[in-house]
Amino acid sequence: MISYLFDFALGVAIGMIAGLFGVGGGFLIVPTLTFIGLPIHTAIGTSLACIAISSFASAYTHIKRRKVLFKVVAIKEAFSIPAALIGAHITTFLNEASLRSIFSVLLFYLACKMAITPSKSYHEENVRINYKNVPIVGVLSGFVSGLLGISGGILNVPLFHVLVGIPVRYSIGTSSVALFFTALAGTYGHFKAGNVDIETAFLLAPGLIIGAYLGARSAHTLHPERLKRWFAFILVLIGIKMLI
Repeated sequence: MISYLFDFALGVAIGMIAGLFGVGGGFLIVPTLTFIGLPIHTAIGTSLACIAISSFASAYTHIKRRKVLFKVVAIKEAFSIPAALIGAHITTFLNEASLRSIFSVLLFYLACKMAITPSKSYHEENVRINYKNVPIVGVLSGFVSGLLGISGGILNVPLFHVLVGIPVRYSIGTSSVALFFTALAGTYGHFKAGNVDIETAFLLAPGLIIGAYLGARSAHTLHPERLKRWFAFILVLIGIKMLI
């Protein structure tokens, strides 16, 4: 009984972070699953399955709130998927310590940009989305995801906001939808390789769904400036973790 309560609480906590910030939560799920005894490859595959579940739940909520730009999702994913495959292919040829350092610097830069860039309201009739930069976001997010085995969501939101000019709430909603397709593709690949623990994923699923729903709802009630500061803080924490 205690084990089930732990899985539920863990799912709720991870789901809330995923829904609130439009990220996958893999940076929390993978170390937690390895801590409870899963091999690293199984932890990564199971993490992707969990991300698919949580991102689906949060995406549904963001879609209902009309905070998703589907054209951006389509363009971004068209570039993310091949970039992720390339990143995964060349990861064995590069020095991991150098990659982590470069990635950390990128996160610190994006955290600063998120913190100092003023928020703007979104009105479909007058906002200018910089669509020509969406492929850049797709390539960067997909490549880093494949290279380091992390969720691209941690890059989607700040890059959407900084490079494409999407307001933070729309960046979070759009990232959630994009993450679902990316995680689903990754889950399929890991499932074929036998790296998904179905039982663990299903045990976490109820908490993930509830947490993602609550987190996504909270994203639409918090002031955009506070939401951006919290996201910048998360980026700094992950950047520091990558250096340790």
